[in-house]
Amino acid sequence: MFSFFKKKKEEEQVEKVEEELIQEISEEITQTTEEKIEEVITENIVQEEEKKEEIVEELSQEEKKGFFSRALSKTFDNIKSVVPHKKEKIAFDEIEELLIEADMEYEIIEKAMDGLPEEITRKQLRHRLVMLFEHAPDVDLSNLPKPFVRLIIGVNGAGKTTTIAKLANKTKKEGHSVILGAGDTFRAAAIEQLATWAAKIDVPIIKTKQGHDASAVAYDTISSAVAKNIDNVIIDTAGRLQTQTNLSNELKKIVKVCGKAMDGAPHQKLMILDGTQGNTAIAQAKAFNEMVGIDGIIVTKLDGTAKGGALFSISNQLELPIFFVGVGEKQDDLIEFSPDNFVDSILDQIYTEEK
Repeated sequence: MFSFFKKKKEEEQVEKVEEELIQEISEEITQTTEEKIEEVITENIVQEEEKKEEIVEELSQEEKKGFFSRALSKTFDNIKSVVPHKKEKIAFDEIEELLIEADMEYEIIEKAMDGLPEEITRKQLRHRLVMLFEHAPDVDLSNLPKPFVRLIIGVNGAGKTTTIAKLANKTKKEGHSVILGAGDTFRAAAIEQLATWAAKIDVPIIKTKQGHDASAVAYDTISSAVAKNIDNVIIDTAGRLQTQTNLSNELKKIVKVCGKAMDGAPHQKLMILDGTQGNTAIAQAKAFNEMVGIDGIIVTKLDGTAKGGALFSISNQLELPIFFVGVGEKQDDLIEFSPDNFVDSILDQIYTEEK
């Protein structure tokens, strides 16, 4: 009888162990399943996010190409007079002629065309044209100092005041605070125009009366930005004084005073070039570069010119990056310059789609 109870107890213990094992295995399976489900969900979310980023990037690139297409319509008209229909391959002489029509300097054309075959594919020409922008140094715009100070330089009539407003508007839309400095004290109209733009896009401005010290305006603008914790400073400068020597001295003084207001300022000296001037704008840029050293270019009025090819010459000869291009009169008509999008928008006019 005792053996019966002993046997029963052993059976109960075995059943208990089996139940515990089953429970343990079941929990492990459940945990593993949950982990796998979570892993799959996470993987799907990551893939979806990557797809979204790719779509946004593609749309952004297409939008930029669209901007260039609208801005370069007059240049395209000249190009199409040489190659009216899209082709898979285009003759060497035709490519040479259409680049001349686009106002690219012949010296640059020779550099781009050297060694190409008699019949040129899109891929061959694209590689050569994009390479013309590779002399410009890469600019690291991460970890910017605060405030980030830009000095805007250029001759009168190049669209300096409007470009400053567009740049301030773009900066503000990107979520950064900005203050303007009306440093062109030689012209009363320049101060008034910039003040009007500042009110329109709702950003603060430091200004003084015509004839007052422009470097003092630069100092006060930077000091105000530091005191008010403003992210960006954009300072206008004179494009013409009584003599070229006076202009050179004033710009050098402004640069020096900016450095006194904040170590390392100005962090960028940007030259505004009128796109309608074509290759003649290069001489202006060289003169200003000799005065104070230019860090980059903004090309304006690109929508009003048939000389879009001059951008190749401007970047290649000056060995300076083109940061932005102005493609209209509205405050949003300023886009970041992309050599790839610029070249593609031109090639889209003359080549059939690559297979």
